[in-house]
Amino acid sequence: MKELNSCKEAMARSMETKSFAVAHLYKDEKAMEMHIHDCYEVYFSISGGKQFLIDNKVYDIKPGDLFLINQYDSHYLTQIDKELHERIVIMIDPEYMQEISSKDTNLDACFQCREEKFSHKLSLSQEQQSRFLYFVNKILSSNGYGHDLLEKSTFTELFVMINGIIQDKQCDRQSEKPATYNDQVDAILSYLNNNIQYPISIGDLAKQFYISESYICRIFKSATGTTINKYMTARRISIAKSLLAEGIGVSEVCDRCGFSDYSNFLKAFTKSVGISPKKYSQNCNR
Repeated sequence: MKELNSCKEAMARSMETKSFAVAHLYKDEKAMEMHIHDCYEVYFSISGGKQFLIDNKVYDIKPGDLFLINQYDSHYLTQIDKELHERIVIMIDPEYMQEISSKDTNLDACFQCREEKFSHKLSLSQEQQSRFLYFVNKILSSNGYGHDLLEKSTFTELFVMINGIIQDKQCDRQSEKPATYNDQVDAILSYLNNNIQYPISIGDLAKQFYISESYICRIFKSATGTTINKYMTARRISIAKSLLAEGIGVSEVCDRCGFSDYSNFLKAFTKSVGISPKKYSQNCNR
């Protein structure tokens, strides 16, 4: 399998081939705002970085951290602290994960099965990091006769390992708390997500937390790397995708996601996803 050097290229390749693609990156690509995409993403940090904002959780990034992001997770990577930014990104068509799963082994679980104190991040041990890199290198070095079968079998082994790590850590994770900038931002994120169906202004937030509008904007941007309005739009789009995939009507989805009117919903959704809500719903429910 060819090693790619762009997340966007890996994303496009995985969806075109209806399988997966691997990118090994060393420098920042053009920064993306809070965003979502239709494929699964595995992000493995080699050099470490600053912070990852995924849905309503903010995570510090250290070498050996593995992040699992599904097609409904809005996410944003803040600017890194140093020039070197080495990481491996695997983009996967969700249908491919289902195809290679069996009746007894659901490899899709690491992206879809989420408990109350779920964390997008796995901090791998040195041995687990070595195994992860071994599988990735085996996939990337496969060529010639039988390369497709070798890639598929190695990919399957990789996700058997990842899902096994998650199962082993489930008990420990119950007591974990994702790293956030401070308790105020943690509370703001929780409030926003608990009231996502309602219109919420910066003024409303300031009154809710008894702080000034300028201060709440400043600490939120400092902690998450994005603005409150951009965060809310991305989360609403993420939730809208999930509801549309369940077959819920476009108008009802618009109301349940807190958009002020259908025109704003249509514009925001189409800009983020690339197609209209109606078209997205039709594609998901064929």
